[in-house]
Amino acid sequence: MQVKSKRGRVFDLPSTQEEAEIRTGIAADPATCELPDEALEALRPVDRPKAAVTKQPASIRLSPEVVEYFKSTGKDWQTRMDAVLMAYVNSRR
Repeated sequence: MQVKSKRGRVFDLPSTQEEAEIRTGIAADPATCELPDEALEALRPVDRPKAAVTKQPASIRLSPEVVEYFKSTGKDWQTRMDAVLMAYVNSRR
């Protein structure tokens, strides 16, 4: 059986017989164990936590120099650009 992810990737799921063989192999190996669903959920959250304050997407035109400068400052350059714009807004209030 195949399932398709939200991003379009296709995954082959094991058949009932293959699933039984996998579980038998896990049970037979003393070095492994199958974690219960609750333990798996505690290891890694499925989605990112929702932000307390959400931001609104916007499409704007900026000069190439401005974009190059902020990109050159590294990862999270858009967050820094937002902070600069917020400081400007706050100075005008």
